[in-house]
Parts: sequence; C-alpha cells; structure tokens
Amino acid sequence: MLAVSRVQIVSILVTAGLFALVFELVRQRRLMERYALLWLFSAATLLLFALWRDLLDLFANAIGIFYAPSALFAVAVGFILALLLHFSLVISRLADQGKVLAQRVAMLEHEIDQVRVAQSLEDIERRAAAELGRGPERPSRQH
Repeated sequence: MLAVSRVQIVSILVTAGLFALVFELVRQRRLMERYALLWLFSAATLLLFALWRDLLDLFANAIGIFYAPSALFAVAVGFILALLLHFSLVISRLADQGKVLAQRVAMLEHEIDQVRVAQSLEDIERRAAAELGRGPERPSRQH
C-alpha cells in the first residue's frame, strides 16, 4: 500500500491551490499568459516532487548535492534569478517605451500650442481689419 505523508498531502493541496490561483488570475486578465506559463511550470515541478518523493533524491544525486532539500533550494534560487532577469528586461523595455511616449506627447503639445497661436493671430487680424473697416468681423473657428 502506498503511504502518503501529511507533508505530501499539504504539498499537493498547496500546489493545487497555486494552479487554481494562476488560472483564476489569467481568467480575470490580471496575469498575462506568458507569465502564467512560468508559474504553471513551477507548480507542475512542485507537484511532481510532491507526488514522487524519491525524485528529489535522484535529482540531488544527479547534480552532486548530498542533501536533497538543498537541491530544491538551489533550483528555486535559480528560478527566482531567471524571473528577476526576465522582469528586469521587461522593466527596461517599458521604461524606454515610456520615454518615447513622453517625447511624443511633448511634440503633440507643442503642435497644439502652435495651432492655438496661429488661431489667435488670425483672430487678432480679423478684429483689426473689422475695426479699420476693411471687412466684416467673422467669428473664428474653434477646433
């Protein structure tokens, strides 16, 4: 008979909860699919280790680590470092995009200011022409 420890049961429940949380966040569009794949992969790895208890020992021996939980810790640290690198790249790209957008907004504001100045000059010219009797005063067009 297969003996299942309390730690295994808790691990399986926590992993199932992680799967459910990731799927719910994707469903609510609070987590993008590409990031969900990372979390689903990590949850699947945890589930595999929870279901197959000797796998961690086999993995630790294969990479030359004598204490199996240390191997799991080393893999977790590597995964976290990969995530940090990925998110640093995303943040860098977003910062560049934000700078470009700010420059475009500044250019558009400058163009709007130029149009307003040109309209103001046209209004002044019309009023001056109307006061001098050279033509009727026409209202300016508002955009």
